[in-house]
Amino acid sequence: MGLTSNLILALTSPALALISKDGIGRLPAMGWSSWNEYGCAINESVFLTVGEQLVSLGLKDLGYNYVNIDDCWSDKINMRDNRTKEINPDYKKFPKGIKHTADKLHKLGLKIGIYSDAGTLTCGGYAGSLGYEELDATTWAKWGIDYLKYDNCNIPKAWYDEYRWWPENWNGGPPNENQTAGGDSESNAVPAPSDYDWATSKTFDRYKIMSDALIATKRTIQFSQCAWGHARVDEWGNTTGHSWRMWGDIYPVWLGKHEYSWGIMPILNHASFFTNSTNFWGHSDWDMLEVGNGDLTIEESRSHFALWAALKSPLFIGTRLDGIKPEILRILSNKDLIAFNQDKVFGASATPYKWGINPDRTWNQSHPAEFWSGKSKKGIYVFALNTLETAQKKSIVFSEVPGLKADTKYTLYNCWTGKKLDKLYKSLSSFKDVDNSDDEEET
Repeated sequence: MGLTSNLILALTSPALALISKDGIGRLPAMGWSSWNEYGCAINESVFLTVGEQLVSLGLKDLGYNYVNIDDCWSDKINMRDNRTKEINPDYKKFPKGIKHTADKLHKLGLKIGIYSDAGTLTCGGYAGSLGYEELDATTWAKWGIDYLKYDNCNIPKAWYDEYRWWPENWNGGPPNENQTAGGDSESNAVPAPSDYDWATSKTFDRYKIMSDALIATKRTIQFSQCAWGHARVDEWGNTTGHSWRMWGDIYPVWLGKHEYSWGIMPILNHASFFTNSTNFWGHSDWDMLEVGNGDLTIEESRSHFALWAALKSPLFIGTRLDGIKPEILRILSNKDLIAFNQDKVFGASATPYKWGINPDRTWNQSHPAEFWSGKSKKGIYVFALNTLETAQKKSIVFSEVPGLKADTKYTLYNCWTGKKLDKLYKSLSSFKDVDNSDDEEET
């Protein structure tokens, strides 16, 4: 639900951010990624077909311009060339090599992304880039790569951090500066000193080495740091890259988790406490979109997309585009929500202004913050979320929304119907199904 007004405020960019030429990385990246739908079952045809579909479905025109190859693209047996040590593509999957795929996608006016790991092997057991950063960056630049997703698996013990910050292992309670986030055999999990600088951690070093290598190629390659929130990447990620993963992998369920991957609500719960680091030139990444996947309902998919757009997270479609359902395509094509995510005047994420079902700042992986707002050049956006299993009445009290006043009337605009309501409102006490084409909001 979006509310508009005439309130426009100035906003500054974060200091010390990684600034790239041509504006690359200033706004959240948008595109399509292979992992959620295809896993390792990829080949060149998958990506060229997706590129054509992004164009034909109108998604490219909306900003979805990266076609990203995730894990499993290289030769798992003959990992590197014996002489040059360059990573070998899997020529059964990419018969003419990755550069051929890149050239084809570039002809469609699209960009191409690739995947590697800041460890010895990728999460799937393919060649990692630790120790080969300069060579691999040069190789990708030669192939015409535009985006790198850089994962965090298979880290040698020599590269373990002195202190650990692994947010997925928290058992509850709002995070604090001195939390160890659990323990395991790979770490002593000693709490960091309160004044510890996480930019001195070895995790920072691993990502900084690749960042420097990418910059040295003189080709602008958007750098997505898939560090899972480790080592307080939110404190330094914008100095080394354009985005940084804040949590573990996503999975298409609303609640709970599946093996090592997480549902929508647990991820949003974590996001409720970490919105301040996102701005122009740097974005917290809450992982790829699961819209259209698994058992998510239309309502859940819609809420998932709206809140990821609100968070200014990179928006990467993770569903099969061939035969995509019209209702799923409509969610992914919502111009008003994309406009908030891609706003060129206001770069900050939406933030919670009220938790709703729980007291404010309650850590709850089933019922996170329900009321969010953020500034846009179009006005104030308000996002209201129902985390319960039954229909609920939600009240938006204007005096509670940052930037709105109780004694002022506002024009309301519905982001789902694309309609502006005819009269001015001083409050919004409830609204019916926002998919309804008629303006049936109650006041």
